[in-house]
Amino acid sequence: MERSLRKALKGDRLTLEEALYLYGIPLLDLAYLAQRVRERWNPADRITFAVDRNINYTNICVCQCRFCAFHRPPGHPEGYVLDREELGRKIEELLAQGGTHVLLQGGLHPGLSLAWFEELFTWIKTRYPVGLHALSPPEIHHLAQLEGLTVKEVLKRLMEAGLDSLPGGGAEVLVDRVRQRVSPRKIPAHLWLEVMETAHRLGLKTTATMVIGLGETLEERLLHLEHLRQLQDRTGGFTAFILWTLQTQGIDLKAEKTTSLEYLRFLALSRVYLDNFPHLQASWVTQGLEVGQTALFFGADDLGSTMMEENVVKAAGAAFQATKESLIHCIRKAGFLPAQRDHLYNILSYY
Repeated sequence: MERSLRKALKGDRLTLEEALYLYGIPLLDLAYLAQRVRERWNPADRITFAVDRNINYTNICVCQCRFCAFHRPPGHPEGYVLDREELGRKIEELLAQGGTHVLLQGGLHPGLSLAWFEELFTWIKTRYPVGLHALSPPEIHHLAQLEGLTVKEVLKRLMEAGLDSLPGGGAEVLVDRVRQRVSPRKIPAHLWLEVMETAHRLGLKTTATMVIGLGETLEERLLHLEHLRQLQDRTGGFTAFILWTLQTQGIDLKAEKTTSLEYLRFLALSRVYLDNFPHLQASWVTQGLEVGQTALFFGADDLGSTMMEENVVKAAGAAFQATKESLIHCIRKAGFLPAQRDHLYNILSYY
């Protein structure tokens, strides 16, 4: 017990066994340890946020994950692919609100080629001054399979077309027992990690995500963190870790909703365990702004982004919203200095 606490306080690397113990200590003690780690990476008085837009270019997907209420199979009457006029309108609305980047994700659409994405990315980057944070590892791997190319070849072509960074979607829990239960058609854990490592080797920065509440054990959650920590040791390519909780409405999966206390406890443990990650993001999208604000005392140094629209989590029952002004207000009321950032965590302005 004393050895584990001493190591956490000093900033020494924890083992899986030591992390299992720390998960059970009093909640506020764990929060204190997480704040100590946060302050080694970031100014103690500063919390960042971003102004962006989450654009889902399609909801058509052949993966059909059991926890996803957003997807539609090919040929479904509610399926869509956004045209460029609609995409342009959404980006112009983002720029009008001082936004800096677009998070562009969709389903695994069997009819959208690599050339389609290259033309789309080029079209966006030649018309709008926005960063392009786009396509999760499952989407990248899907394109590689569709085109008969390597992941590296796909990423290089997308980078030439304007891709700036990769979001960490599709990770869920990086343990194949869990993935086989909730998303059997999605790429296994090792391929998600391979896509990310390839991106990092090419110079692309990425985020890393996790969804808890899928029926995983605590040991499996920690194994997810261990996979991320090992990859970060090799490449240093992750900018941030983002923890989400499963939203249970309208999904084809029986699961109990994760409580806010459980979210905060594991968020704090993640900050302590991921000792090589510079940033940890609070998930107000799944937990609401009040819990997101509380997460700033459990190791998070970033309050996420405005997103402007969010469709995937919303389809499963979460309907929280935030504006630039509300994020600034939350950060100030918690006693911190708000700072707007871009998708690579460069500071743009202070408030």
